[in-house]
Amino acid sequence: MFPSASLCRSQQAYHLKRARDADLDNVRAIAGKAAIAWQKEAEVAEDREARRVKTREVADRMVLERNKRGHVARAPDESPDHELADVRICR
Repeated sequence: MFPSASLCRSQQAYHLKRARDADLDNVRAIAGKAAIAWQKEAEVAEDREARRVKTREVADRMVLERNKRGHVARAPDESPDHELADVRICR
């Protein structure tokens, strides 16, 4: 499971605040590096979420085009051999 962009941004903000408010130099340095890491992760998550939306839009458009041409969308069957069940075997 991947973190969402909003989670990454909230973690980034938390670490930026911690870096700003810390008294110790090493805490500020580590929190600053953590904020940078969360920023990069947020950018990756935003790209991933945008791809997911675009993929869904393309899939929906393809279904609409198929339905316009007269194809009926079918739900997947539980049995992978369903289409083969109607075939008569000659012996």
